[in-house]
Amino acid sequence: MKNVGLLLLTLSLSFTALSQNTAPTATTDTNTTTATPKTTTKRGPVFRATKTQVKQAQAILKERTLYSGEQTGKLNDPTRLGLQKYQLAENLKITGTLNKETLEKMSIPLTDSQKGIPKPPKPETASDKKKPPIFRATKDQIQLAQTLLKEKGFYSGEANGELNEATREGLRKYQATNDIKVTGTLNRETLEKMSIQLTEKQKALQLPQKS
Repeated sequence: MKNVGLLLLTLSLSFTALSQNTAPTATTDTNTTTATPKTTTKRGPVFRATKTQVKQAQAILKERTLYSGEQTGKLNDPTRLGLQKYQLAENLKITGTLNKETLEKMSIPLTDSQKGIPKPPKPETASDKKKPPIFRATKDQIQLAQTLLKEKGFYSGEANGELNEATREGLRKYQATNDIKVTGTLNRETLEKMSIQLTEKQKALQLPQKS
């Protein structure tokens, strides 16, 4: 009986040890997420006028009756309004700020740090775009054309080298008769049809694309 009790005790201890060995172990997540750094666009240096420069600008604006306040060196609303009026009068970009262009126009000296700041690029306007060169007939070419038009009965005036309305009307008739685009101008196509020699400059100009 004593042996049976020892046997049961031994089995119980063995079962306990076995259950501890087979217990699930906590697993640690080794996959760590790394935050990606945000890329920030580096801004260029901001142009700021000094207190002395603002005072000098206020004095100039006061002389031109564009500002009636005190020379405080502060860029307040009355000063900004005066700057806008000044920029409008001087054909500057109207910003109401004492920027580099305005200081230079007022002949106010820049600091060394301000000199190193580049001017912002000006936006391209329609007038800045390069226009193609215009084809123009010479006086001699017009005289030759007037003579030819007169021979064809399209023009009755003098061969004076002037592209007047009578000559334009004659050119329109000539162009219509010769299947040329009717423009009333002595263009390249019309000169070539009339066998009138082109100048070197005219030869270098490209013909407009036909639509």
